[in-house]
Amino acid sequence: MKALLAGLVIVLLILQWRLWAGTGGMSELQQLEAQLAVQQAENELLRLRNEMLENEVLDLKTGLEAIEERARADLGMTREDETFYMVIE
Repeated sequence: MKALLAGLVIVLLILQWRLWAGTGGMSELQQLEAQLAVQQAENELLRLRNEMLENEVLDLKTGLEAIEERARADLGMTREDETFYMVIE
């Protein structure tokens, strides 16, 4: 009977060790949860960036103001009745 009890205690200790320190145990679970939190934060930033880009593309497809603003800012374009002055310091 004592041998059976000792054997059960040893099996219990082995199972507890595997649960807390072994492969797929609690320590690995905590590491994976931390990685998941980091990945979710990164995904949220990328989702916001994609949403902004999607809105910009939609605006460029539908509105002339956005195209004109982009041409003025990026290409330095002016209208026919405007005069462009460049100040060099």
